[in-house]
Amino acid sequence: MTLTPLSYRVVDRRDETHDTVTFVLEPGGGAALKPFAPGQFAMLYAFGVGEIPVSVSRLGDGHRLTHTIRAVGAVSRALCGLRIGGWVGVRGPFGTTWDAAAAHGNDLLVIAGGIGLAPLRPLVDTVLSEPHAFGRLNVLAGSRTPADLLYQDEFPVWEKPFAAVTVDRPANGWTGRVGVVTTLLREARFTPSDTVAFVCGPEVMMRATARALIHQGVRPDRIRVSLERNMRCATGHCGHCQLGPLLLCRDGPVVGYDQAEPLLTVREL
Repeated sequence: MTLTPLSYRVVDRRDETHDTVTFVLEPGGGAALKPFAPGQFAMLYAFGVGEIPVSVSRLGDGHRLTHTIRAVGAVSRALCGLRIGGWVGVRGPFGTTWDAAAAHGNDLLVIAGGIGLAPLRPLVDTVLSEPHAFGRLNVLAGSRTPADLLYQDEFPVWEKPFAAVTVDRPANGWTGRVGVVTTLLREARFTPSDTVAFVCGPEVMMRATARALIHQGVRPDRIRVSLERNMRCATGHCGHCQLGPLLLCRDGPVVGYDQAEPLLTVREL
């Protein structure tokens, strides 16, 4: 790990929604970072603006990286404004992984809220590439509106195991499900005692989802959530991402809900 970003070039770009972009990056001819794993993140530097943590949203061939970014602040807006041929500073890989290998033989619940689907997509790719290593795969996604849903063209592939989408606010012509993502658990196919769940989204959504899973019999230590705080150094030195005893850039972002639950119930911790 280094505090000096390496230069990566934008080689592909796709507008996912009105405010969300997916980039494919490759090393700019010099050194490249070590391989990333599903759940890990990079620090992406918009030159002259600043740096933010962004999880990988797909693991490409060789040293290519894919990130999906929503424009919500100065740095993310600058990154989303880049075009093919633009340059980004990249540090990483940082953080813990979804640890798919530890879930071998189990049914899987991949549950996302909004942009939380991006860090989970590499996990889905991994599971689909090893179909005989896992039990039943369920991909459940919630979105504010149909227009805010990411990766819409990939759901036909994910539906072959099982995938379902729900939205908070339907648009004209929407004939799909409406409601919070936990309502999709009624349709998912899993055996609670033999299930590992992977959850990413707003904290309120993750808490509600974890409680619903525990109520159905999934053990808290078999529910993995991806937490977010203000990460700056990404090396565990500055302390800005501290959550109780955890430094999320080092001890997270993926942690078991048995660890996260007592921390997420403390207001403003």
